[in-house]
Amino acid sequence: MNVAEAVGRALAELGATHVFGVVGSGNFHVTNALIAGGARFVPTRHEAGAATAADAYARMCGEVGVLSVHQGPGLTNAMTGLTEAAKSRTPLIALAADTAAGAVQSNFRIDQPGLAAAVGAAHVRLGSADTAVADAAMAYRLAAAERRTVFLSMPLDVQAADCPSAVRRPPPPTAGQASLAGTSPAPDQEAISELVDVLMAARRPVFIAGRGAMLAGAARVLDELADRCGALLATSAVAKGLFVGNPWDLDVSGGFATPLAAELISSADTIVAWGCTLSMWTTRHGALIRPGTAVVQVDLEQDAIGLNQPVRLGIVADVAVAATETLAELDRRSATVIGYRTPAIRERIRAAGRWRDVPYQDTSGAGQIDPRMLTVAVDDLLPTERIVAVDSGNFMGYPSMFLAVPDSGGFCFTQAFQSIGLGLATAIGAALARPDRLPVAALGDGGALMGIAELETVVRLGLPMVILVYNDAGYGAEVHHFGPDGFPLDIVQFPDTDLAAIGRGFGADAITVTESADLDPLRDWLSGPRERPFLIDAKVTRDRGSWWLEEAFRGH
Repeated sequence: MNVAEAVGRALAELGATHVFGVVGSGNFHVTNALIAGGARFVPTRHEAGAATAADAYARMCGEVGVLSVHQGPGLTNAMTGLTEAAKSRTPLIALAADTAAGAVQSNFRIDQPGLAAAVGAAHVRLGSADTAVADAAMAYRLAAAERRTVFLSMPLDVQAADCPSAVRRPPPPTAGQASLAGTSPAPDQEAISELVDVLMAARRPVFIAGRGAMLAGAARVLDELADRCGALLATSAVAKGLFVGNPWDLDVSGGFATPLAAELISSADTIVAWGCTLSMWTTRHGALIRPGTAVVQVDLEQDAIGLNQPVRLGIVADVAVAATETLAELDRRSATVIGYRTPAIRERIRAAGRWRDVPYQDTSGAGQIDPRMLTVAVDDLLPTERIVAVDSGNFMGYPSMFLAVPDSGGFCFTQAFQSIGLGLATAIGAALARPDRLPVAALGDGGALMGIAELETVVRLGLPMVILVYNDAGYGAEVHHFGPDGFPLDIVQFPDTDLAAIGRGFGADAITVTESADLDPLRDWLSGPRERPFLIDAKVTRDRGSWWLEEAFRGH
C-alpha cells in the first residue's frame, strides 16, 4: 500500500464520511482510498463549489468537512470557499496535493503554507512515508478539536512512496474531539457571580446568542436562564432560528432586525452576548447598544472578548457551561426577576415580531415583483421542514428576513467572507447534511451566474432543491451603493438573463416569475415526486436598494 492509499483509508477510519472535490492526477489515489474506506465522494464542477459544499456540510451535521483537490490550480480555485470556512472556524480538512520537494520548476508549485496562513487556516504537511499517517491524523484532530480549517499538503513523491507495514492505524477520535466544549476552560466563579449581580439588577435585559451558542448546543439552557432573569432573546444572523417557538424571541439582531426588535434591543439596559462578538452587522454599527448599557460577553476565546464592543464583564468559557453555572448561582440565591418580560411586550412581539407582520408598500408592476411579496408567497408554499442557504448580495435580506426556518439547523449562512457565488454550493452541502429537509438556495442573479456550474451537480445528485433567484439584472449592491451619488452604473448592470432557460438546459424544472400567480407551478412541484430541482427566475423590482444594505453602506 502506498502513502496515498494509507492516508485515505486512515482518514475514513477517523470519521470522514463525505468528501467533496474535483479529481486530478494529484488527488486521484487518495480520493479512491477514501471511497474504499467507506466515504462518499461528491464530485463538483469547480473546486470553489467543492470547498463551499464541504464547509456547509460540516456546519450542518457537526462532522469534519473534507475537501480533495489537485495540486496548484486545484487549491487556488478552492481558496474563496476555504477562506469562508477558515473565517467561520469550520472544522474542515483540505487534502491538497503538492509538488515534490525537488520539483522547484513545476508549474504547479505554490506556497501552500503561505496560502493557509493568509486566510487564517492551519497547515500540516505529510513529512515522509514513515510519518504520513500520523501527520494526516494530526491534521484531522486539529480540525475537530480546535474547529480549524486545515490544509494538509500531500507531496506527490511522498504519496507515491510505499507505506511501511509497521505504521500504526490511527485510533478513532473520542467523543469529545468533535467539539470545543471538551477542552473549554471552566468559567471563573467570581465572574459568574458578577454576571448574576448584573442580571438581578437589570430591568430590560437582552440575550444575543451567536455561533458559539449554537455550536455549544446552548439553546435549551439559555431559554431557561432567560426565563429566570426576564431576558428577551435574539441571535446573530448565523444563529438564526436558535430560539424559534419561544414567545420572547426577537429573531435576528442587527441589520436584519425587525423595527420592533431594533427598538427593544436598543432600549435594553443589559445585553449579554453568548458566543457572539457583537460585530457591526449584529449591532448596526453599534447603534443598537446605547451608552450606559451593561454589556457582558461570554466566549470560548479570550481574543473575542471586547473585540467589537467594549464590555463591562467578559467570561472565557463554553457558552452552555457558563449558562449552566449562572443558573446554578441563581438557584443558590433563589433569584428570579421579571426583567423585560411584561404582558405588553409579549403582545407586541406576537403582533409584530416577524417581518411579514410589518406593513410595506408593494412596489410590484411593469413585469417585476416586489421581493418582499415574492418571498412571503414562497414561504407560504414551502414545507416547514426546510434548510435555507443564502448567497451574498443586495437581495440577501429578503430570504433571511421573510423565509421562516424551523430551528438553527434550518439556516446555513456562509457570509464570513462576504463573497457572492457561494450560495448554490452551500445548499448542496446543507442538503447532503440534512436529507430530511427541503433545501432552498436563495441567490441573486450575479451570484447564481457565478456559481451556475454547480447546478449540474444538483441535477446529477438528484437533489430536490428549490433555487430562488432574485434577478435584478445587475450587481444590486453596487448599483444602490454608487447610484445615489450620481456615478455611472454601466459596469454593474447587465441585459436581463433568462435564468429559467439556463435552468432547463441543465435539466431542472424552471419558471419565470413576475407576479405571485406565476408561482403556481411550484405548488405542483412541491406536491409531486420532486425528481428534479426547481429554479425560480424572479424578476424583482430594482428601483431602490434594500434598506438594510443601504444602512450598512452608510454606516448608520
